Amino acid sequence: MRNPIFDIENWREIGSTLAQNKTRTFMTAFGIFWGTAILALLIGGSKGLKSFMSRNFEGFATNVAIVFPGRTTKPYAGFKKGMALEFDINDVANIRRAMPCIESSSAVNQLWSTALYGQNKTSAQLTGVESDYDKIFVPIMYEGRFINEADNSHSRKVCVVGKKAADELFGSESGIGKDISINGIYYKVVGIAGQTSEISMGAELDESIIIPYNSMRANYNLGKKVQMFMMTLKSGYAPGDYESTVRRIIARNHPIDPDDRGAMFYFDVSEKFQMVDNLFLGITLLALVVGAGTLLSGIIGVGNIMWIIVRERTHEIGIRRAIGAKPRDIIIQILSESMVLTSIAGIAGICLAIIILAGAEHGFADERGTIAFQLSFTQAIYILVTFLVLGTAAGLIPAIKAMKIKPIEALNDK
Repeated sequence: MRNPIFDIENWREIGSTLAQNKTRTFMTAFGIFWGTAILALLIGGSKGLKSFMSRNFEGFATNVAIVFPGRTTKPYAGFKKGMALEFDINDVANIRRAMPCIESSSAVNQLWSTALYGQNKTSAQLTGVESDYDKIFVPIMYEGRFINEADNSHSRKVCVVGKKAADELFGSESGIGKDISINGIYYKVVGIAGQTSEISMGAELDESIIIPYNSMRANYNLGKKVQMFMMTLKSGYAPGDYESTVRRIIARNHPIDPDDRGAMFYFDVSEKFQMVDNLFLGITLLALVVGAGTLLSGIIGVGNIMWIIVRERTHEIGIRRAIGAKPRDIIIQILSESMVLTSIAGIAGICLAIIILAGAEHGFADERGTIAFQLSFTQAIYILVTFLVLGTAAGLIPAIKAMKIKPIEALNDK
């Protein structure tokens, strides 16, 4: 009887088995490679989508409430429904007095205007604001400064011109310190501003001209009229909790039913931001679910290839046991193959994802900056370690099976 250890045909069979496993090993490695790449792309892509969406709200406070008048939908105190409500500075003062939780606030008036500088002319939205406006709707200051409290309290004839409007009026020159005519009244330019968000109050800041609120009331005969009131609350206070309070305050100063929701509109911006946050959370969870499914398929592939390798290398394992290999050596051999396969394919998949995300970040960059299609180093390590741990675990059962193979049974296996 021939000794299997010295049987050339037996060794030839083992070599043939290893050669056949190359295709299966490649397919399994490709599955892990693609799984890590997909998971990394989903995580980095969801982060980029959030960055893209968040940029549309950049510069706008997240805890803002905006109050503006409407028309009554109920008859009240002898007045028919359909009456147009008008806010005034007394309403603003009453709200501020009754709500010490207000952090920043501004009354706002708007009208369309024509601005002139020399022979240059542009149409722009003229907006009268108080000094806290730039804490609610944070502008980009290209030059100069924004409206301050002294400008408003002294009704100064100063203005901040939007970037697009300034380009039309001054061209390549600096507009700071120049006098422009706005609907026949001259104002000195103290700042050039713009915005990054997609939110606009009638018109984008780039296409607007900002002047002090009191200057606008005095210069354009607006009296005590207030078209809009904006406020942010201190940390720990939710704007939605104060809607009924604001409605009661307004109703005390006007002949309207406090429950008439059409007479006054209370827009809680924080609710919209919460909806966006929930959307991002859903996208992230979806990415994790899809990624987990991809990860599972890759791990199952690792387990399958390990089972196949153990089955087709039974002779080899028997020979190693016969010449003195310990069960621990067999386990280490099988687990090492699983770890190496998972590590190499996982690292390659993460590298591919990083390249694609970097290309997406470069492709979506514009004048407002880049969008963070990024996978952090920590996230990459977590993905790799997760695949490595699960891949090793997937190879553990086949390794234990291999350890239990008796040498004589393995050598006689067909």
